[in-house]
This record gives sequence, C-alpha cells and structure tokens, in this order.
Amino acid sequence: MTEISSPKPSSGALGVSRRTLMRSAGAVGAVTLGAAATRLFTSSSIAAPIMSPADLSALRNPPICHVAGTSDVGPVGPARKLKLTWNANAICTVGVPVAAQRGIFARHGLDVELINFGGSTDQLLEAISTGKADAGVGMALRWLKPLEQGFDVRITTAVHGGCMRLFTTPSSGIASIADLKGKVVGVSDMAAPDKNFFSIVAAKQGIDPNDDIQWRQFPPDLLGVALKKGEIQAFSLGDPLAWVIRERDGLREIANNLSGEYQHRACCVLGISGTLIRTERPVAAGLTQALLEAQEYVAANPDEAAALFAQYSPTPVAQLAAMLRSHTHDHHPTGAALKEELAAYTEELKLVHVIKPSTNTARFADKVFADVLSV
Repeated sequence: MTEISSPKPSSGALGVSRRTLMRSAGAVGAVTLGAAATRLFTSSSIAAPIMSPADLSALRNPPICHVAGTSDVGPVGPARKLKLTWNANAICTVGVPVAAQRGIFARHGLDVELINFGGSTDQLLEAISTGKADAGVGMALRWLKPLEQGFDVRITTAVHGGCMRLFTTPSSGIASIADLKGKVVGVSDMAAPDKNFFSIVAAKQGIDPNDDIQWRQFPPDLLGVALKKGEIQAFSLGDPLAWVIRERDGLREIANNLSGEYQHRACCVLGISGTLIRTERPVAAGLTQALLEAQEYVAANPDEAAALFAQYSPTPVAQLAAMLRSHTHDHHPTGAALKEELAAYTEELKLVHVIKPSTNTARFADKVFADVLSV
C-alpha cells in the first residue's frame, strides 16, 4: 500500500532586518511544568510594532535575548503581564515555549505566564472569556462548537497545520478512509479534533460517520493496545503520541490532515479574550505577532525548536524534530485568509452534525474572528 506523505516546510534560515532588531533585551526564565502550570517570566522591553509580511519572514531566525542584568540595554518600562493557556503535551504548540524562551514575548513588551491547561474546552474558553486567562492556543476543530455557544473569545491567528493521523495495522486490509465503513475506530474522546476531522473526510466520501463508523473511546496511550487486541480496526490521534505509537508498533498511516485539500489548511489557532481585544488591542496584536514570529522560527529551525520543547516531553529530540518537519509551521494565516479557513471548517462541521445546520457560516466566521494586526 502507498503510505501517506506529508509536505515539509521550508527550513532556510533568514537574517533579521535592521528595522526588526530588538530595541531592548529581555530575560526569559524557564522552569519545568508542575502538575498544573509552568511560569515563564520575561523582563520588560519596548513593544515591537506590527510588522509587514517581509519583516515577519526576516524574523525566521531572531537573536536570543540577553539575560536581564547582563544586557547592554536595560529594560524600558514595565512589561504587560498576560496568562496564556496551552497544552504542554502537544508538540504542535511548540511555538509557545519558543516565544517564551527565545525572548519573543519580551520583545513585544509581554511578561507571559504559561498555564498548562488540562480541563475541557468549555472550561478553557470560559476561563479566557471571564478573565481567568487572557488567551489560549488550541485546535480549531475542537473550539468551533463551544464558540458557537457564545464565549467571548476571538481567534486572531492560525498557528500551523498538520499533526492529526489515522492508523491501522499493515494486515488489516484497510487502505483508506473509505474502508472504514462498518469498522470500529478508536479515539481519545468523542469531541477530539481528529475525530471531527476524519468524520468530515469520511462524509465527503459518502460515508455517514455517525451510522457507518462505530467510534470507541480509549485512553490515548491504550489506543495501540486496543488495535493489537482487535477491539478496534483503526484509531486516530494527534502528535506526539500518534507519531510515537506508529513508529513503535509499525502501524500504517492511512490518512492525515496534511494531504489533499487540507495540506494548506491550518488546524491550531490562537484565541484571545474579547475584552482584551476591545480594551487593549495593541497588547492582543503583540501577542498575536509574537506567536507568528515563533512559528516562523519553528519552521526554519525544527531541531532547535524540538530541543526547546524537549523539557516537556520524554520523546527523543530527533523524533520531535521529525514531527515538526512533517507539520506546516510556516502556514499560519491571519486576516481574510484565516476567516475563510474558519468558515470552511464551520461548513464541514455542519456535514457531520457538530455545528447546527441553521448556522450562517460566514456570519459565524465573522463573529469568532478578530483582525488585530491591521493598522
């Protein structure tokens, strides 16, 4: 059988233009995550202006900030403190620690506290909308349904594409999603973004994902065991665990979100409190811009980015770097392009009965999106 191949982002490192050099140094303190949260603090610095696409491209390899107290340029004014939620178990959120540890948040005048959030998506979005957190990074296909309920959270940028995979055993006889009709497919939870994604692909191929496929939930680390025991015939999961299980058990990857019409579609997004956007738009813009710059760094420097993420994962750095190369960390649309992708996902979620059929797709995309980068 032909294996699914994943497009690889460009890895050429670019220099930094004089206009985008740091104006002041920042300090980045990194500590290992505890049971609930990691705090990464940066010293104060001047907020950088919103940059053009050319400037953003030039920041693929930004300089590391000096430690506070040793820099030739001292801090200028207090940094704005923010709380950013993320999933420290997911390699696809690598841009968050990269932005912290390479001083990118500091360069935008931000003192960011990272919170490893393990609750439900509803709880996460409620925390952001009620001010317990200022922003969060998550999967569009997990967030859009809760956002339909009216949480005051707006998506300001996509972060990357890739990281959702569908596996079976080499001897199963399953070669494509079309072969899942009548089969039992394992998932980590019934609202998982990978379940939603592969349900959408199945629906587009004429398979009713609710009637023709039986979905069965297992703890993520037991999906491979369930497949070996024959309790399921396939399973979907996200990186890094998906990648690790595939390599460990010699599984066949029959589909992913890096192929066909989805190879240029983002899957992970940044959501910011609506209140913060309305009252402190420059702060929201700075956070958005910082993550965009971090993603450019990841795309150009996957080995270095993997090494920065390694403190959160037992997976070898070489495997983490290989995962990053398979993703599209250089695909992070903003503005009209992002709104189009959100509208497309919304329409597709209506196909699988996740979003209400009466939802006006364009109006909904307008509601959940905020353009904070336009001058």
